[in-house]
Amino acid sequence: MPMNQLESLKTFTKVVADTGDFESMRAYGPQDATTNPSLILKAVKQDAYRPLLDQAVADARSGSLSGDALIREITLATLVSFGQKILEIVPGRVSTEVDARLSFDTGASVQMAREIIQRYEQAGIGRERILIKLATTWEGVQAAGILQKEDIRCNMTLLFGLGQAIACAQAGAQLISPFVGRILDWHKANHPEGDYSGANDPGVQSVTEIYRYYKKFGHQTEVMGASFRNTGEIIELAGCDLLTISPALLQELSETEGTLEKKLDPQAARSSSLEKIEMDENTFRWMLNEEAMATEKLADGIRRFGQDIDTLEDVIQAALQ
Repeated sequence: MPMNQLESLKTFTKVVADTGDFESMRAYGPQDATTNPSLILKAVKQDAYRPLLDQAVADARSGSLSGDALIREITLATLVSFGQKILEIVPGRVSTEVDARLSFDTGASVQMAREIIQRYEQAGIGRERILIKLATTWEGVQAAGILQKEDIRCNMTLLFGLGQAIACAQAGAQLISPFVGRILDWHKANHPEGDYSGANDPGVQSVTEIYRYYKKFGHQTEVMGASFRNTGEIIELAGCDLLTISPALLQELSETEGTLEKKLDPQAARSSSLEKIEMDENTFRWMLNEEAMATEKLADGIRRFGQDIDTLEDVIQAALQ
């Protein structure tokens, strides 16, 4: 049988499922899976996944906690329960996200990450199979630096530019997730006259620049393109270390025959003209400030994930009634 585009992509890029839907993971056979508050919130509203939340509520009720502490306990238990189920399906890793409302608090982010890892380990799952997702604020980067030294591996999310990426690499983060589609969204909204097809897509260009920088300067941090709006973006980033893809786009790739060209290659990246940038807090904040898209999308992403955590807590509160 002829190869389809998803099979072709898997020959040189690790494919990750960007979903909280277990059946989609089984259908497309990704290596890893990633979740976020929006995906978990969507899942717990479905009958198929509601039992995970109900079990977390029942377990927490049997203890002595009340009020905010009870809500927090159920939230953490639900996130880890989803991760456990995902790891029964995928052979690799799952990403579990620290509360976005802690994005500007290094200490609290570190504490929650440690709690998440402890819960997985209590369930018999080694920390090598867990990626802790942190927003790529300066405080999030510092948290990653602390956690990586404890062998707690971090996936830096809400990443929109080279400055953020360099800071993550210098902190030793395991993986970054630059948001291709959200970059495109911003450019379409602010410059609707632009041609954003193929390699002209600004999200594709951003990930390509980051990938080349990492490979040229020997950074070991993995690059995982995320937040895709169409398969064209995925095709242009074939060869990236990892790509996390929604079920709809996984289906489209699997139903399209063809062999993809490897667009990103570490050997070619090493000959790029990029110059090395030494990153500190001032440089990080200045580079972020100078990129309106990155500044706006980082803030917007944190707000949206924070709102979804608020809504998830409302769902939990209702379940406790």
